[in-house]
Amino acid sequence: MQISSRFTIAVHILICIETFKDKQKVTSDFLASSVNVNPVMIRRILQQLKAAGIVNVARGTGGAELARPAEEITLLDLYRGVECVEDGKLFHFHENPNFLCPVGKNIHKVLDQRLDQIQKAMEREMASITIGDLLKDTKKAMAGEAAAH
Repeated sequence: MQISSRFTIAVHILICIETFKDKQKVTSDFLASSVNVNPVMIRRILQQLKAAGIVNVARGTGGAELARPAEEITLLDLYRGVECVEDGKLFHFHENPNFLCPVGKNIHKVLDQRLDQIQKAMEREMASITIGDLLKDTKKAMAGEAAAH
């Protein structure tokens, strides 16, 4: 099980947007150079984030900006915005357990609720962390790196 890299790329994008917004236009090409992926991937993720109300994107070379303050955008917003998992379910259950087997017949009864509890716990934690929090951590890391040089 692994959450799609679109999630971490989305986080990277938002931190870049906020870090560089006053220094230059934050375009998909610029973001792609930071993330080190093809600009097409960045544009797709930006479109998902725009549809989720997280960013505003100007056509052409207008750049991107956050649609609301970084302190109001949670990791859960991003997770949901870039559709990291199929059908909103973190865990993909194997398709056809054998109903002739006593374990296969009961595995959903045994596991479904617990997997749902695990996902809800993860989502609660994600809802408690904002892009603002990560931006502060990024600035600290950048300051520490500058001090070391």
